[in-house]
Amino acid sequence: MKKVIGVDLGGTNIKSAIVDEKGNIIKNVTIPTFAERGYKLVVEQIEKAISMLISDEIDGIGIGSPGIVSAEKGTISYPPNFPGWKVVNMKKILEAKFNKPVFVENDANAAAIGEYIYGQKMKKPNFIMVTLGTGVGGGIFYKGELMRGETGGAGEVGHISIDYKGEKCNCGSTGCIEAYAGNQKIIYSVNNKIKTHSESKVFELLGNDLTGLEPKVLFEAAKLGDEFSIKAIAEIGEYLGYGLSNAVNLLDIATIIVGGGVSGFGDFILNPMENIIKSRVMKSIQPRVKVMRSKLGNEAGVKGAASLVKYFN
Repeated sequence: MKKVIGVDLGGTNIKSAIVDEKGNIIKNVTIPTFAERGYKLVVEQIEKAISMLISDEIDGIGIGSPGIVSAEKGTISYPPNFPGWKVVNMKKILEAKFNKPVFVENDANAAAIGEYIYGQKMKKPNFIMVTLGTGVGGGIFYKGELMRGETGGAGEVGHISIDYKGEKCNCGSTGCIEAYAGNQKIIYSVNNKIKTHSESKVFELLGNDLTGLEPKVLFEAAKLGDEFSIKAIAEIGEYLGYGLSNAVNLLDIATIIVGGGVSGFGDFILNPMENIIKSRVMKSIQPRVKVMRSKLGNEAGVKGAASLVKYFN
């Protein structure tokens, strides 16, 4: 059975795994990205992650990366949240290093491909994939084909602006969904608001030390019925809903599949998303709107990267 390596390049961590032909993870590793220290160190970290898994049994390597990616050339251009990057030919670098075929794709596109191949297994599906993590990415499938756009940059739903005078986004624009729903923005917002909610179970879960605040803590508190956390998660879902309703109206694609770490919030975030989208799209589209969690869950990134070897071969 063929085995491949999938690498999910995140702004905080690099997740890599050996994945078999059926989409099962055989072995995985996670190491820091060190994105703030420049592209050379990030490339070294990617090489390190692959080196921890590589063997003669590996038939190829897939890389899912933020930014504008040329799948044909294997280049990654100006990824947001990665200071100092311009254009890096990741395919050329890694094929020279490991002597294996390497396929590079935008991380959200890769997650969408993974959902198509390993997840939903639909025939000629139409869906918008949304990945929630350090940033907010997107990939679009129409009639079973990935929509790429003129340069491979189609599907960047995280950079739909929901407030033209709003928060500054790392992409250079203002009011983008990502400026409200990326991990660091979530933590920053919660830190600012929770100080006036001493009754929140978040304090109890963290032993009154907010330095350990992560999105998963909000989820744990929400499951305990914490009103502050339930409201905070719902607000994130609403931000996403406002932006995605524009994508649904534009594309006439009404199925939204949500992957990435924050998708673990489940119905706490999915229901508010769906409600807002339904309230904002054309009436003819409303009955078809469906928001669901990726069947690949938090593994959407790494399995999506792995699926590139099969998709492009």
